[in-house]
Amino acid sequence: KKECKKGNAITEEQLATAFSMYSLETTSEREFVCPFKTTVTADPVDLGKFKTFAFSAIDENNSKLETAINESIEKELTKKGMTVDTDRPDIIVQTFYFFDKNPNYKGANKILVEKEPIYRYNFNHSKMETFPFLNSMSAEAEAEYLLQFGFRLIDQRDVPGRILWECEANELLEDSYRLDEYARIHAPLMCMQYPYVKYQRNVPFKVNQKTYNYTGLSYDIDRMEQIADVDKNSPAYAAGLRPRDIVEKINDQKMNYTAEEFSAAYKGFITNTMKYRDPKTQFTDANGFKRCMFWDTFKYSQVADAIQKPGNKTTYSYLYYYAPYINPSGNNACTFDIKRGKNKMEIIVRPTIRRSVTVEVK
Repeated sequence: KKECKKGNAITEEQLATAFSMYSLETTSEREFVCPFKTTVTADPVDLGKFKTFAFSAIDENNSKLETAINESIEKELTKKGMTVDTDRPDIIVQTFYFFDKNPNYKGANKILVEKEPIYRYNFNHSKMETFPFLNSMSAEAEAEYLLQFGFRLIDQRDVPGRILWECEANELLEDSYRLDEYARIHAPLMCMQYPYVKYQRNVPFKVNQKTYNYTGLSYDIDRMEQIADVDKNSPAYAAGLRPRDIVEKINDQKMNYTAEEFSAAYKGFITNTMKYRDPKTQFTDANGFKRCMFWDTFKYSQVADAIQKPGNKTTYSYLYYYAPYINPSGNNACTFDIKRGKNKMEIIVRPTIRRSVTVEVK
């Protein structure tokens, strides 16, 4: 069946993005670039027809490392629908790697000592993490260590020995790093461009993480306190909320403000509560806002107090009511004060927590 949304309705998923600074810990859009160089054969080949693969012989001197690397690649190729066949593979996978001190190291760039850390997405932990890499604008002489990791897929079926697809990463590091760990984290990112390559160099990725309270309500963008729609079988529908109901308060926070008033108060809230954030967690989001930081875990109570202040108009913080910095009580039930015609009522809704992560090549 078609799923239709009213043109003037704004959903909780959209609001979670709009008010993400209440909970950057759970909701953010971020970007990062990996220094991958990807090459594909110039021959007119349909890579989708190559279904099986095997790995080239392991170097016995490095068997533990190479086994770990091969496991990381095998996992990704299997996800693409390919299978291992050691007898008659369509493709042989050959890996190559290098890690050592940089003989041309001249010392860290003094101007960039206070630089922003390098973040990348770790599929194993489902989150963005910091890495001891230098950014792509750095000179090689600034890197204390050099790391290279790559793999190539070699034709065994049509033209044996022909390189069909190859991806190589060359990293500049300010600290030592394990190759097996690098492969585990970066093989999934490298394989995101297999078999169809969008960027041959420096692949940009976008990560959209979102965890929010879902009640099933959509609000009227022209009159924010009015419910435009209620999803069937949602927590709000089960609790008795219906379209055209007027929401006077959510968790004692008033709703009778315009979208512009909510936005202005939200910007003021962000500025006034910067002192409660942890500078060690700073990052730049996908919109280019450089001062994104998580809340300081020692200041959760001050954050919760700021959320409660009526002047901050933080009604939509209910989307993150499960979080300790929004609601220290730990009780995720939300109270809606409703006006329906001449009747007023208090309805308690128990939201479900919705979580999604999308990682894409930009």
